[in-house]
Amino acid sequence: MERLKGKVVVITGAGSGIGRSAAELMGREGARVVVADHNTQGAEETAALVEGAGGRALPVTVDVTDESSVVGMIDAAVGEFGELHVLCNHVGGTNPRKDLDLLRMDMAEFDRAVALNVRSTLLGTRHALPHLIRAGGGSVINTASVAALVGDVLQTSYGAVKAAVVSITKSIAVQYGPQRVRCNAIAPGAVMTPALEDNLPDDVIEALKGGNALPYLGSPEDIGHAMVFLASDESRYLTGQLLVIDGGMTMQSSAAPGRRAMLPG
Repeated sequence: MERLKGKVVVITGAGSGIGRSAAELMGREGARVVVADHNTQGAEETAALVEGAGGRALPVTVDVTDESSVVGMIDAAVGEFGELHVLCNHVGGTNPRKDLDLLRMDMAEFDRAVALNVRSTLLGTRHALPHLIRAGGGSVINTASVAALVGDVLQTSYGAVKAAVVSITKSIAVQYGPQRVRCNAIAPGAVMTPALEDNLPDDVIEALKGGNALPYLGSPEDIGHAMVFLASDESRYLTGQLLVIDGGMTMQSSAAPGRRAMLPG
């Protein structure tokens, strides 16, 4: 369909999972994609998938917590493709074995979480904005999480930093809307990424399914398709919004799964 024909897109955290899926889908829609990740091999593998899907790709190794590395990423994008239209600040996360409840959380992990999730979003956007404005406008897509919307028994840092990403998204939308720069955030729920499968035991994954209104967990492609929409001109009148993609997890009453059994057969 070439919904992104002519657009240059930078995606951080594109070496696997949701970021990889978004890159491949955007390539399929005609985008030129800068595949940025700290894992060089992962970035190169994703770039090959983008090329195989019909797009053009440039793999870039980046440390999003280091400003000079972020500047290099943006410069590489503009140097290779001449312009920039879309930035996906996707990289993020915390270590759930260190990011626990408040009394037991590792404060060094909190500092890392701020750098990886919040500071990286600010840095990426700060250095992309002049190019987006020069191109006549563009789209910034930030990855938040449903953790920003609810309380939890662990990952205290993760919920806090993703809430900050939501707030930053609104500020960017207001500050640069007059220059035709849109900024929106996506809040995924439980998605079957390699990171989720590696960090959560099977019984916890099954419990997550039970907490959804839908009877399954999402796939990386479910989030990737939404990112394609936000990157495209189809979303030209949408800015400052949080798009929750969670299978109904956050809107469902905690009593609903048990009460289903009360329904007549």
